[in-house]
Amino acid sequence: MRRILVTGASKGIGQQTAITLAKQGFHISVHYHGDLNGAEETLQQIKENHGHGEIIQFDIGDREQCEQTLTAAIETHGAFYGIVNNAGICKDMAFPAMSGDTWDSVIHTNLDSFYNVLKPCIIPMVQLRAGGRIVTLSSVSGMAGNRGQVNYSAAKAGIIGASKALALELAKRNITVNCVAPGLIETNMTSDLEDDMQHILKMIPARRIGQVHEVASLINYLMSDDASYITRQVISVSGGLI
Repeated sequence: MRRILVTGASKGIGQQTAITLAKQGFHISVHYHGDLNGAEETLQQIKENHGHGEIIQFDIGDREQCEQTLTAAIETHGAFYGIVNNAGICKDMAFPAMSGDTWDSVIHTNLDSFYNVLKPCIIPMVQLRAGGRIVTLSSVSGMAGNRGQVNYSAAKAGIIGASKALALELAKRNITVNCVAPGLIETNMTSDLEDDMQHILKMIPARRIGQVHEVASLINYLMSDDASYITRQVISVSGGLI
């Protein structure tokens, strides 16, 4: 059974992605950092749908912890066929008011995690000689920038560049690397925007907020055998915003 690691799978897009992929027969490693209850809920839903998986915990910003935990998991269970690099943080504020710590924490967590998570997994994936799938999560903020998100936009733009470069290196191994860039998606993170929602919706051609299953469905396709000739792409799920 092909194994897929989904980071940040305790809530939102990551949770829905893990459940969706499990329904397709993948064995899911449900990653979380601090929300064990959320991860257990994800795994429970996977099992209720006759899927298979286990929970894995580490801090995506801690390079040593990522290497130790992921290396141990691979030695025990075998290489991952797929990785969904979803976990991340945002700390929004106007750039003139942004502290160095606020800048550093968002860049470090969101961009460094590309290296921290993927580096221990790539060589075992290549050695498996069975191809593979990597999907990274950027954002429309990384494609076009967004007011109050200079740090987040910088990190997410970096993920796009890193994904495109890695896709070139792995293409001949039948390992695809693609980047999904969500727009405004209904999650716990967007619940604070209710007061501004009408103004925001006017900027979205589809005139509605996106749903997590719409992002998860795209990731599910990119993980499938049908997507074997799609690599080095950035695909926006934003209702026409980008």
